Amino acid sequence: QLQASGGGLVQAGGSLRLSCAASGLTFSSYAAVWFRQAPGKSRKFVAAISWSGGFTYYADSVKGRFTISRDNAKNTVYLQMNSLKPEDTANYYCAADSGWKGYYTDSSRMDWWGKGTQVTVSS
Repeated sequence: QLQASGGGLVQAGGSLRLSCAASGLTFSSYAAVWFRQAPGKSRKFVAAISWSGGFTYYADSVKGRFTISRDNAKNTVYLQMNSLKPEDTANYYCAADSGWKGYYTDSSRMDWWGKGTQVTVSS
């Protein structure tokens, strides 16, 4: 089971740090991926990190602003979001991939999906 937390309301230019805690699976054996979905829109890939944390991959829309990291001892992956924009408003959720794809898209297949946390950025 994957559960995201840390969302909230923030002004444009602000920061938030999301967490995704895993239970019931050996999280350190999985790549971890963040997606987001805005109301009425399709799911979008945000960022991914390999099982060891040695490789990361970002969507162009968040590159340079968001940072994905993980702490396998805590079975947790993080998403540090800086310089937030109103267009970042969405429900953010994490997923686990049993293999590192190296390249992720909005429709990448995942092995586990978690529940999301809402991020709202006001202008």
